Amino acid sequence: MTEDSPADAGWFAGLEPDDLEAGAAAIADGTAPEPADWPSRALEAGFASDEDDYYDRLKEATTTATRAAVERRERADDRQLVHAVRAMDDCRRTANELAERLAEWGGTIDPDAGTGVAYARELIDAERDVDHPRVVSLAERVVSLADEAEELREYVERETPTVAPNLAALAGPVLAARLISLAGGLENLAKKPSGTIQVLGAEDALFAHLRGHAPSPKHGIIYTHDAVRGTHPDHRGSAARALAGKLAIAARVDHYSGERKPELEAELTDRIETIQARSAAGGDDETGGGADE
Repeated sequence: MTEDSPADAGWFAGLEPDDLEAGAAAIADGTAPEPADWPSRALEAGFASDEDDYYDRLKEATTTATRAAVERRERADDRQLVHAVRAMDDCRRTANELAERLAEWGGTIDPDAGTGVAYARELIDAERDVDHPRVVSLAERVVSLADEAEELREYVERETPTVAPNLAALAGPVLAARLISLAGGLENLAKKPSGTIQVLGAEDALFAHLRGHAPSPKHGIIYTHDAVRGTHPDHRGSAARALAGKLAIAARVDHYSGERKPELEAELTDRIETIQARSAAGGDDETGGGADE
């Protein structure tokens, strides 16, 4: 519907049948107070020659509107973070896998062959006297992928605080980006309860638990956070719940307002210190959950 057309005139009011962009905008932005016999109205308005023609044009307009919505979503800053952190992990994983292959291959011609990306750097820096062009070429690929992973990490560390400032402050830029990636976007993360955020990245263990084959996981990738990893194993469940609760709040604030909330960091610090103090005193771990959500 166009701005100068009444809401009950239909999305096609005032449009040229072949103007897909205008039709897509009307589909995306228009509203009507109640359902109506839109095909008949489209015929009366001269927008379509018959009912089949109306539905063909409706399909074209809705497809165009959906494609535009998907493109806007993919260009969104949080989606760029998702692609960057996934690419970073892919580059690092592939570099490590190829480095293992390089070490095996290099070991057949270099008695002092090393391991990992460090050995690949030695080969391309001519620190090793290896006269095998294919081995050296493979080493160059390993180093290139490792360098690309590091550059992507720098991008993630630079961009995450602008996309999700509170989440980045609490979790650190890389962990925050990974949480956004696992959730499928900042909006999806903001809609998840803290209990779900707590076990993101532990889906295999969670499914095994649901099948009765394993205990319930206490945490997923948030284990890498100092608040969890630095707490005694007997109390990591409490630390993970506290962290997940604050991360859930941070994600909601970042998505819905973007306002910086430094008090979240102070509250999390106080809570973790309390848990770790109880741990040092030999207290029992809490069994409840969600208090900090």
